[in-house]
Amino acid sequence: MKYIEVQITTTTEAADAVSEMFYDLGAAGVVIEDPNDLIMHNKDEKSWDYIEEELVAKLGDDAKVKGYFSELTYDEAMLAEMRARLDEYASFGLDKGKGDISTAEVYEEDWANAWKQYYKPVKVAEHVVIKPSWEEYAAEPGDVIIELDPGMAFGTGTHETTVMCIKLIEKYINKDTVVFDVGCGSGILGITAAKLNAKKVLCVDIDEVCCKVSKENIEINQVQDNIEVRCGNLLDVVQEKADMIVANIIADIIIGFSGDAAKAIVPGGVFISSGIIKDRRDEVLEAIKQAGFEILEVMEMGEWCAIAASGKNA
Repeated sequence: MKYIEVQITTTTEAADAVSEMFYDLGAAGVVIEDPNDLIMHNKDEKSWDYIEEELVAKLGDDAKVKGYFSELTYDEAMLAEMRARLDEYASFGLDKGKGDISTAEVYEEDWANAWKQYYKPVKVAEHVVIKPSWEEYAAEPGDVIIELDPGMAFGTGTHETTVMCIKLIEKYINKDTVVFDVGCGSGILGITAAKLNAKKVLCVDIDEVCCKVSKENIEINQVQDNIEVRCGNLLDVVQEKADMIVANIIADIIIGFSGDAAKAIVPGGVFISSGIIKDRRDEVLEAIKQAGFEILEVMEMGEWCAIAASGKNA
């Protein structure tokens, strides 16, 4: 089948937003090529098993996000919509960078596996190692290995927003914790929670592709006994309460979602939010406080921050 590859040249801080835009417009798959992710991990010799410098040079200086659209659904109106949304990023505090858009015709077999060359094992927390399913890794004592095949869903585990979530999950989780992973993507955060001995994990995403890929990754990691995946919008499909809610989304959604999170969390439970550009930090903090949470800590990596907050005690 033939696809239209749409490439947008942007910044690290806007790459996630471009990815979400592609999915919202019906992309069958998205690839993010960001040299800053590789450079960040390459600075820490413990992070990557190895890194090929020519791959970094090949990517250049800008983040490039590629979306793949069926030739049957792609048209000029969609391209115009992309340009309009890019121009709106400034109002959300995002720098779109060059914002150049290019297109090319490709066949499915040409892009389905191309992104794998940029994805290597990485130790993202004290114990947690994210390992692509096709890579070898020599585990050290105490390592918690997350096998991951992101497929067409966002979330390889190496982006700053995901790394911070994993660090905070590792810090605050215990064997009695019930965890909600809201906007689960590839399921990486929910799987991490399960591998760190959470009592039960519920993964939720509005995208059916993400739900499918999450289920596949859950089976790869053999944690299907205590993880459930539900397809729906945020907590609309959840009636239970959690000891921990993790939301790696974007600032605007977290701001609007904080009140619902407060209702769905037990007294003293931990709300971890990420995907927050630094410029929106104070705005998100205020929304979380207004929802009744007490801020435990704020973590920063690159242009991003993550927040851990505690629910009201009974």
